[in-house]
Amino acid sequence: MGGERKVYTLAEVAGHNNPKDCWLVIDGKVYNVTKFLEDHPGGDDVLVSATGKDATDDFEDVGHSTSARATMDEFYVGDIDTSTIPTKVKYNPPKQPHYNQDKTPEFLIKLLQFLVPLVILGFAVGIRFYNKSS
Repeated sequence: MGGERKVYTLAEVAGHNNPKDCWLVIDGKVYNVTKFLEDHPGGDDVLVSATGKDATDDFEDVGHSTSARATMDEFYVGDIDTSTIPTKVKYNPPKQPHYNQDKTPEFLIKLLQFLVPLVILGFAVGIRFYNKSS
């Protein structure tokens, strides 16, 4: 890694996004991993799919070994211009109504709302017939 460091924009790095020319951005550094695609234990698709963006989170989530991190040095080609990487926006899920896991009270209320009028109607009809027959 000697000499002057080249600084790339994300757009420049994103142009290297296929199995014949594959560059990644990890921890602010640019790596040309084209020669490593066949040897990558996770397969070449994993690396190609991480192009065109900051792949740091993808790299860290896997939990690479110390030797894997050391291997990266041979693929280093320069640094990324961090001003060209979009800032991450925190995802805020939409507000949803409270989920009632115990649906029993809600079910009983609806059942009673249906049955009580039927019982009242039944009594009214029964009383009417009882009075007519007496």
